[in-house]
This record gives sequence, structure tokens and C-alpha cells, in this order.
Amino acid sequence: MLQHPDFDPVAIGIGPMEIHWYGLTYVVAFLGGWWLGRLRARRPGSPLSEQQLGDLLFYVALGVILGGRFGFVIFYHFDRFLQDPLWLLRIWEGGMAFHGGLIGVLVAMLLYARSLGLRFFQVADFVAPLVPLGLGMGRLGNFINGELWGRPTEVAWGMVFPNAPDALARHPSQLYQFALEGVILFTLLWWFSSKPRPMMAVSGLFLVGYGLTRVVVEFFREPDAHLGFVAMEWLTMGQLLSVPMILAGAGLMVWAYQRQTNATGA
Repeated sequence: MLQHPDFDPVAIGIGPMEIHWYGLTYVVAFLGGWWLGRLRARRPGSPLSEQQLGDLLFYVALGVILGGRFGFVIFYHFDRFLQDPLWLLRIWEGGMAFHGGLIGVLVAMLLYARSLGLRFFQVADFVAPLVPLGLGMGRLGNFINGELWGRPTEVAWGMVFPNAPDALARHPSQLYQFALEGVILFTLLWWFSSKPRPMMAVSGLFLVGYGLTRVVVEFFREPDAHLGFVAMEWLTMGQLLSVPMILAGAGLMVWAYQRQTNATGA
């Protein structure tokens, strides 16, 4: 049985100003996304130039923050929103949700694509391989904060989290998500997008890949205390929201390759 290190969530404190580790993970994610985006922009046939990456990251960052907050409030804490609607705007109190952030990023990419006269999936396919870096860094931030811990376990690497409601060893599910959503999904998408693929295929693979990894890891992650299981005594909200992603991603990939086959007349 391991003990969580119980990190100080504040990385740097200068007088009244505090910089939190979680905030730094976002900075690393966006800087890393910018660097990887430059590499993708240099590839032949890229729809975006290196000079356009700054504007793209601004749109994406706005989508992540606004969408993530809206998703957290609407999907997971709608009852609190009804009691205190202004809580939606108090972002500094914390609370972000991936599925909401995804919706926000989709809207941001749509607006950005229109501003450049590009198709939506030209931008989406460009961005998709960059996203797992941000997901992985976010999960490291969750681990540092000692939040979103896993279910009780007897495995040798089970960990006691100081903020949990008990002293039971639990799965370090944040690290599972870092490995699956961050490292493995990034490797898969970066490899897949390194060769020409039909439009929509890269975006489709991202949706399938994230949806599957999220469904799997939810079996090890403790359900949200105020929601519990939302159906059949085992289905969590994270799994419920991921199923449409898997179906949509699979549909996009089939459609992408069918369009390519029809275009070539094969």
C-alpha cells in the first residue's frame, strides 16, 4: 500500500500571489500543443501555417475553459446551478469537465475554420493529435491535487489519498488516465496522422480512442459522490457521456474511408 505524497497545490507563492500546479499543467499543455502544432504545420499539405497557430490556440484555449466550465456545471452539478446561477461564472472556485471542454473546442474550431475559409474537419484533424498532451497534463494535475481518486483496491500499488473520505487504498486512477488518455492515445494519433488519411479519419480515431479509454478507466475511478452510478448499478456519468463519442467517431471513420473509396472509384 502506498501513500499519496500530499503535494502542496501551490507551486509558487509570492506574497498574495499564488501559482498552482494545476494551472502550470495547463501552461505546459498549451506550450506543448503549440510546439507540436508547429511540427504538424511544417508537413506537406497542412491546412494551417505556423503563423496561424497562435490564433488557433487562443480559440482552443477559450473553448477549453468556457466549455469545460459549462460542462462541469451542467453535466455534474446542475442542481447547484439552479440554486446559484452565478456559480457558473466563478471559475476560480474550480471545476472543469472534459466532455464540456470538447464541445467548447468543437465550437471554437468551427468558428476558426470559418474565419479562414477552411472546412471544419481540416482544422479538427489538425488539432486532434495535439489534444492528448493536454489531457495527460490535466490528469497529472488531478494527481498532484489528490482529487478524482480511484475505487478501493487491494493491488500492490493501491494508494491512500489524504482527501478521500476514508483511509482505504485506492486505484491511482489519475495515473491510469495519464497513461491511457495522454501517452497511449497521443502515440496512436501521432502515428496515425503521420501519413495522409482521408478527412475526418483522424478526428474519428480521437473520438473512438478517448471514448474507449474513458469507459475502461471509469471501472477503476470512484464515481462522483453526488451522482454515484447513473444506471444499472455500474454505469457512471463519464461512461454515459463517452458512448456517443465512440459511436460518432466510428461513424466518422467509416464515412471518411467510404468517401475516399467512392472518390477513387475503387
